[in-house]
Amino acid sequence: MASLLDCRALPLLFLLAACAVATDVNYCKKGADYPVKVSGVNMSPYPIERGKPATFDISATTGDQISKGKLVIDVNYFFLHVHHGVYDLCEETSCPVYVGDFVLSHQQTLPSFTPPGSYTLTMQMTGEDGKQLTCITFGFSIGFVPVADN
Repeated sequence: MASLLDCRALPLLFLLAACAVATDVNYCKKGADYPVKVSGVNMSPYPIERGKPATFDISATTGDQISKGKLVIDVNYFFLHVHHGVYDLCEETSCPVYVGDFVLSHQQTLPSFTPPGSYTLTMQMTGEDGKQLTCITFGFSIGFVPVADN
């Protein structure tokens, strides 16, 4: 498990701030021995700004070379499914992925009308043969925080 960033305020119009908080990264199946091990996720910019691109950098390690694959990303808002995307692995990292450490870098723009609240992101990675290489999930929040007067 990897702890993610602390929450910070971002000034917005009408003296409000948007704030996103990611929690721990967990594997989808506890105790599963996935071929790709995820060590952490970093989000940038932080906090995430609605209507602007956000980058999710996922640090991982593989014991086998990966020449092709796909990422399936699902996002839930509380219990409501709000996003599904399928992405070519080689567009998120350099292919082939050689044995050792690598980083997946996924960029997503949240709509400007994204409501505040709790979100859960699930990412599954499969190889060219369709075999599941890893599956992680982590939560984050987007909310409004009053701006402190200096």
